[in-house]
Amino acid sequence: MALPFLPGNSPNIHLLKEKFHKSQHFDYSSGEPLLAGIEKPGIGGELLPGQRIKPKSSVYPTAATGGLPTWVAFDKQVLCFEAYFQEAVPEAPDEGERIRRCKIFFYLEDDTIQVVEPEYKNSGIPQGTLIRRQRIPLPPPRQERFYNVFHFNLNQQVVLFAHTFTVTNCDQFTRNFLTKCGVILNDPVAVPEDPYRSHREKMEKSMSPLRPYERRDTLKQFLDHDRKVLRFFCFWDDTRAMYGDLRELVLHYFLADDTIEIREVIPPNSGRVTASKFLRRSKLPKSPQRASNQLNLPGEVTNRTVLNVLGSTREGDRFILDSLKTGAIQEEFYKECDLTVGGELIVWGRKVIIADCDDFTKHYYRSKYAIEDFNPVLYKAPVAPKAPRLVPPYNGFGSEEDSLSSCQRLLPKPPQKDLRKFLEYDRCGLESNVLKYYAKMVTTSQVDINREFIISFYLSNDSISVFERSQKNSGLLGGMFLGRGRVKKPGQEVFKSEPSEYFTAQDLYVGASLCLNNRLFQLLDADEYTLNYLEQHAEQFPKANIGNILAKLRTIPEEKQREIKNFLTLNDPTNSGFVNFESFRDLLMATECELSDHEILVLARSFSEHQQPEVDIGLMLAVAQDVLKKKDFDQIPDMTQAFELQDLSKTGRTSIKEATTICRTFQLPVSDNLLTCLLHKFADGDQIDYHAFLAGINWLEHPAAPVMPDDILKFDMNLRRDASGVSNINYSSLVQKVFPGVFNTVDPESAASA
Repeated sequence: MALPFLPGNSPNIHLLKEKFHKSQHFDYSSGEPLLAGIEKPGIGGELLPGQRIKPKSSVYPTAATGGLPTWVAFDKQVLCFEAYFQEAVPEAPDEGERIRRCKIFFYLEDDTIQVVEPEYKNSGIPQGTLIRRQRIPLPPPRQERFYNVFHFNLNQQVVLFAHTFTVTNCDQFTRNFLTKCGVILNDPVAVPEDPYRSHREKMEKSMSPLRPYERRDTLKQFLDHDRKVLRFFCFWDDTRAMYGDLRELVLHYFLADDTIEIREVIPPNSGRVTASKFLRRSKLPKSPQRASNQLNLPGEVTNRTVLNVLGSTREGDRFILDSLKTGAIQEEFYKECDLTVGGELIVWGRKVIIADCDDFTKHYYRSKYAIEDFNPVLYKAPVAPKAPRLVPPYNGFGSEEDSLSSCQRLLPKPPQKDLRKFLEYDRCGLESNVLKYYAKMVTTSQVDINREFIISFYLSNDSISVFERSQKNSGLLGGMFLGRGRVKKPGQEVFKSEPSEYFTAQDLYVGASLCLNNRLFQLLDADEYTLNYLEQHAEQFPKANIGNILAKLRTIPEEKQREIKNFLTLNDPTNSGFVNFESFRDLLMATECELSDHEILVLARSFSEHQQPEVDIGLMLAVAQDVLKKKDFDQIPDMTQAFELQDLSKTGRTSIKEATTICRTFQLPVSDNLLTCLLHKFADGDQIDYHAFLAGINWLEHPAAPVMPDDILKFDMNLRRDASGVSNINYSSLVQKVFPGVFNTVDPESAASA
């Protein structure tokens, strides 16, 4: 019994419904109205009565995709099925139906299907892609839906565009994927035999072609031995012939195709015309008839044997080939196993003897044939030594190198410089590659005995320059004493044929005496860069090699070692293990170890206690204010504002790095060494009191006492002095390293005698 149609008795289908939009079903095209949306839903997205929506893609388990879209999770993943279909052949008398094998590819990313038939030789039908890649709908009455992965199984038929395919098997990836998706696979089935294909195969096997196909596979040999060539040095003795002589040959054996090429080595001024090749690249036969220069007649050696020849004017020429090769001529060629050092081979009637081979050939025969005997065959006299070319003596015009180049060429060229050495030792940044020594002139003249010189040695071209330091009230002008150039060693003859010897970097060391243009100089000291450079390149400079120095000390007799140790112990009354440099130097100079001043200095630097000299803070501020005053620097207030901007916590302190950056930003006209020392003087750890620092260098508000030029020079020299200067020598570690066998007791009498 139906309820009456009264309010509250009939349900409202639009209750709780939020969407009431209407899909557009009609449109205009070229001015004509048409129905555009047949598959579009009705009001609010609801399907119309009898309407079905085709799904866009298949549904996979969530575990299979990992929560990703299918086109990401299954990218480049394809299921492969083996299948076949039957095709009727109504008009052929030999066959009624045909079994055609194919492969079905199912792309998981978008559920597309592709059917490909493998090509079969001489099939007579178009093969390849039968169905291009696309989504295939199910057969009627479910044509609105498409095939997905669950519609495929083994021993099952699928209908693709009215063609029935029987799935027989699948690959391992497809089997694993379907098993993970929960599909129970059937057992694979065999493909039915195609009667016509079997008939064709039997017919092809029974056929005997007129030109039998023979394949000689040489690709493997080519790929394994391509560009591998054995080289032998040979000779052909042709002295029995009129005007004959010994001919030198080079034999190349190509392992890629077993061919041989021979080239002749024609010496200069031999009177022979240079030929490109003695034997072109080909296989070299070793049959007896070839030894007498007898060649086969044309047609005697062929790849095929003609059994019968028939000719007619109407049907043309006919011939039958012998597939058994009953009349073929077997010919042997030289192989790599036939070529050995000391062996011989016949090259078209010429007896060639193998004398030697290269290293690659020896390694090849040693690894493959285990041959170790490669003694060369001596077939020619040794080459006579060339007569030396005597160079005329130097005539005094120009440099020796320039004069020598005029004797080496008809058109003389300027002598070449060592560009590699110049680029390696030229100045690069802070690396000057210039060794500087402090020297004095060795003379009896009271005027020249106190003159001070700076000798610079340039490693880029082994040139030397001498600079004299100016001294007040000396009566001598300082400046350049000797211009930069290479200096010859003294005691050499001027006009001689041999090249002169020049001073090198190894000839300059502390304590050495140099004779520069008849002036004798003695090197007394060197700057820190020179000492560090010599110690870093100790393998090039024996005087700076600490290993050689310690070896000389170990050669001292044991009695002398005790005296040295006792003397060092008595000079250290506090038993601190350190002695001053002067006592240490005097002791080593008195021994018979033959150590130079430079070697003693290197030894002292290796076992010295490094101390940084203290600098007066008042002198530092006075020098800084003097520089700022001369440069008229008045940006102290601006620098104060910059420091306050960096000090966010308003503590009056900032880091040394930030302070250095601010000073460089305002281009504070002081040297880097002076600025670094000032910042460290006002620093407490890593933080600097910038108010005290700015007040100290403010020459306008807090002027310091004036400084003299001599004080500025001394201060600058103190700043340039490195912290590695020699002060005290740690003789305890030196004695333990050099004299480990000397006992530790002290003998006062031995020390006093020492």
